Amino acid sequence: MHPFRKAVESDDMDAVAALLADDVVFTSPVAFQPYAGKAITAAILRGVARVFEDFTYVREIANPDGRDHALVFTATVAGKKLQGCDFLHFDAQGRIDEFTVMVRPLSAAMALSEAMGAQFDRIAKEAAGE
Repeated sequence: MHPFRKAVESDDMDAVAALLADDVVFTSPVAFQPYAGKAITAAILRGVARVFEDFTYVREIANPDGRDHALVFTATVAGKKLQGCDFLHFDAQGRIDEFTVMVRPLSAAMALSEAMGAQFDRIAKEAAGE
């Protein structure tokens, strides 16, 4: 089991943040522009942990050199079941430098967008260190 998966499944958000590169780029399934930087990415991931219910990784796929991982998951948001995948790329130091999330179906993506929108003031404050 990959350390990122273990940290997420243990709800250890400090360990998750420790695995992020300072210059990580997070691409959200519901936002047009990616987010750059460790602080905002860690804050977004904490927000996701607050809105996802019944989160479970169901499959882990890795390329032979270990620098790319796909972690398939299921969760519920506002009563909508969703499937998703975290696509992770690791830099030479083993930190996540690219993090892309995709989710389906559209109704669940819309519920996720609404739930995360409600979290965004808190996310911005957390990212700013407030």
